[in-house]
Amino acid sequence: MKSTIALLALVPFLLHAHPDHGAQPGGDVKAPVITGNGAWTYEAVPGWGKLPEGGALGPTHGSVLVGPDQKVYFSTESELAIIVWEPDGTFVKSIAPECQGFHAMDIRQEDGKTVIYGAQNNGYGNGARKKKGLKPTPFRVCKIDTDGNLLLEIPNASTGEVPGGWNGLTAVTAAPDGSIFAAMGYGSQLIHKFDATGKILKTFGGKGKEDGKFNTCHGLTIDTRFGAPRLLVADRENRRLCHLDLEGNWIGVHATNLRRPCSFSWHGEHLAVAELEARVVILDKNGTPVSFLGDNPDRKRWANFGVQAKDQQLGLFTAPHGVGFAANGDLYVQDWNTSGRITKLRKK
Repeated sequence: MKSTIALLALVPFLLHAHPDHGAQPGGDVKAPVITGNGAWTYEAVPGWGKLPEGGALGPTHGSVLVGPDQKVYFSTESELAIIVWEPDGTFVKSIAPECQGFHAMDIRQEDGKTVIYGAQNNGYGNGARKKKGLKPTPFRVCKIDTDGNLLLEIPNASTGEVPGGWNGLTAVTAAPDGSIFAAMGYGSQLIHKFDATGKILKTFGGKGKEDGKFNTCHGLTIDTRFGAPRLLVADRENRRLCHLDLEGNWIGVHATNLRRPCSFSWHGEHLAVAELEARVVILDKNGTPVSFLGDNPDRKRWANFGVQAKDQQLGLFTAPHGVGFAANGDLYVQDWNTSGRITKLRKK
């Protein structure tokens, strides 16, 4: 477990240069906006991620991934569903309209193909969908290919009874053996384990502060740095990351004193964590912070969904919800935001 002292001791060594705090996203930035420190120093890229004909992202409460081809996959609550960009910000396409509202995503190689797992939250855009004669979006886990074709959904006919109800879905990840984990972080605080077909195998967790319990189990990922794969959980309102084995047995707290951790992305043995309270932190294998990115000094904008585009400052975050590492160490960050926001940080 990491102490507050360790975090405070690191702060003086962190460089956060923001020479143009008045710059609007995509505006005329005369000087680079730098954040981070040492090997984890980044430049915020102005205007990255344009849409055709001036289109709008729509609300963002989701995830961002980078595929093996370095294309960027970005989920929205809008009818664009999942947007695909080239690394230079060129729009490629939008996919999987029936998967509108992926709250979290995980990307894997299976049988030589790239697949995306998504945790779909019920209710996003359902008013507009009803008017168009479309089915409402459910709570479900989806597995799709990179063209948006649905390969698997959970629950399905072979799932069986899911303890605690099937609502409040926040996260999904898949292990090397094909098992699938889904977290009910907006509901029961239970984590369910399924086999590769979607059959329920076991359930663990529940609400609390003690070992093995969670208060908003918001993000899931598989940690392979310690031998046998582990499940790493972003226990958001307990402000910590927790390790369990793949049978759901408690191992321990990996990092603590975080600003409401939401999701993760891997780069070798380092982990980027999107913190809802206006920051991205990079942790080493010990769970120790080595860099803070985009730390916003205005606490009124921390975890604030309503910050308007005109009030956003390049290089400063308001509510990081999704984060994705590229192979070269570049980072893509999605803020939870009413009009939608993505930021590319280019590694220096």
